[in-house]
Amino acid sequence: MKSKTFARLMNFWPPFLGAGVKVTEISDDFDDVKIKMKLHRWNSNAVGTHFGGSIFSMTDPFYSLILLKNLGKEYIVWDKAASIKFKKPGKGTLTAHFNVSKERLQEIREEASKNDKSEPVFTVYVKDEAGDVVAEVEKTLYVRRKDKTPPPRAPKQ
Repeated sequence: MKSKTFARLMNFWPPFLGAGVKVTEISDDFDDVKIKMKLHRWNSNAVGTHFGGSIFSMTDPFYSLILLKNLGKEYIVWDKAASIKFKKPGKGTLTAHFNVSKERLQEIREEASKNDKSEPVFTVYVKDEAGDVVAEVEKTLYVRRKDKTPPPRAPKQ
């Protein structure tokens, strides 16, 4: 699927449609994504700023999608952990920019081959119209080649 078509479809995905999140740009090779979220009455909190859950959800799928598209069907990619640090109230239009370099993708491939898995950590900054950081979101992903058997789980006690 072409990146522009994918971006349009993402804009109609119910969690984004409901929160007012818009994908504004996806590079042709799916390694760079830009999004925005305008402040509306349906995504604001009691004090008139962006609801924290909407800020968090606007950052949710993109690192996973970038890795899925770039690593290919031979890899399993899952979100493993995420955290958010709110820096200041979000007002107006918020933006976030996700990018994974070709070098980082290669490092993840090599680590997944060498260690049977990779757990890369990414940080994205959500910014307001002035360019000030509103929130810092850290995402940990789980990546494994499909042809690698995961280690056995410890028995339940």
